[in-house]
Amino acid sequence: MARVVAYCQASGIEPPTQDTGDYCRARAKLCEGALHELTTLVAGDVEQAAKPAWLWKGLHAKLVDGFTFTMPDTPANQAEYPQPKTQRPGCGLPIARAVVVVSLATACVLDAAIARYRGKQTGESALLRMLLGRFGAGDVAVMDRYYCSFMMIALLRGRGAEVCARKHHKRHSDFRRGLRLGKYDHLIAWTRPARPAWMDQAAYELIPPLLVLREIRYWIVEKGRRTKSVTIITTLLDPAVHDKQSIADLYGFRWNSETDINHIKTSLNLNHVRTLSPEMVRRELWATLLAYNLIRTTAAAAALAHQKLARQISFTSTCQYVLATWMVIRADHPHSDRLKQIAATALEHIAACEVANRPGRLEPRVRKRRPKPYPLMQKPRSVLRAQLAKRCT
Repeated sequence: MARVVAYCQASGIEPPTQDTGDYCRARAKLCEGALHELTTLVAGDVEQAAKPAWLWKGLHAKLVDGFTFTMPDTPANQAEYPQPKTQRPGCGLPIARAVVVVSLATACVLDAAIARYRGKQTGESALLRMLLGRFGAGDVAVMDRYYCSFMMIALLRGRGAEVCARKHHKRHSDFRRGLRLGKYDHLIAWTRPARPAWMDQAAYELIPPLLVLREIRYWIVEKGRRTKSVTIITTLLDPAVHDKQSIADLYGFRWNSETDINHIKTSLNLNHVRTLSPEMVRRELWATLLAYNLIRTTAAAAALAHQKLARQISFTSTCQYVLATWMVIRADHPHSDRLKQIAATALEHIAACEVANRPGRLEPRVRKRRPKPYPLMQKPRSVLRAQLAKRCT
């Protein structure tokens, strides 16, 4: 509200009152479907405008990952997104699970699905099945081992998309079998398992009885650490087109989805939403993802104008420039030469804010500042408040 008041004063417009009631009522009228559609449209337009140099070997690589976020402890939120059973009533927070599809080329969120944290058909695989419409010919889905199953690969291949996923740790690998393509690189066949409970018989009959897949294994060697082996399952079968190292590099790009989600949760405050009802929680989710895509669109425009990759541009710096210039840009005439100059200068400065090539970037989850020695909440706040009142009288 303070920024809106400052903007109105700079533009000669009568500023609104400090009462946020009208703002809250207007926010409640926002259509969740419209916010969802805007988010996907913005991301889709940027993806279509991506330069060929931004793509991976001419394919649109789409990263899949999941995350959780909490919300205020209200009866409505608890009913829709209940807290974990391990937490006592009144001491925990409602929690929701979400799965997003992120573009490797533009870093935009192409789509997302949300569900409660626990319960049937609320896992990440079930949420990804809700997003299969975002995959098609010319796409390659890059996923971690949680999604690497016969049915998921078959469903993605049925839509024409390629797959690159880490092999599930419970599946055995034997590189002495199959058609050898190179060292720790061969073709294998997976047979169709029994029909899962979530799939009807008609859909099950459309699943092919056999999948020919490519399995590769490579090692990550870091000084001072134990050597780590990674096994990849992919539908990119031709070694002449996609060699072993390029597939390993493609799976390494999956870590970008982790840092993108970290930007959304930390920089845009989606780690804990503020709204008090499930409907407003979903609106806040889509509004946050829309804001994220618009910031990424600005970064992509700067990269496009200055012959750089969209992922070379710093997300945090782009946020800072957008927040610093929106009031000046909005106050000027939309067709003035001065406005064009301001926008061009802003894009030039945004393009200069590059981030280094940081594959597999990982920051320790530690804090230097020591927290205050408050105990953890073991009883509902009303009970603690009553106990505190007794000691004060």
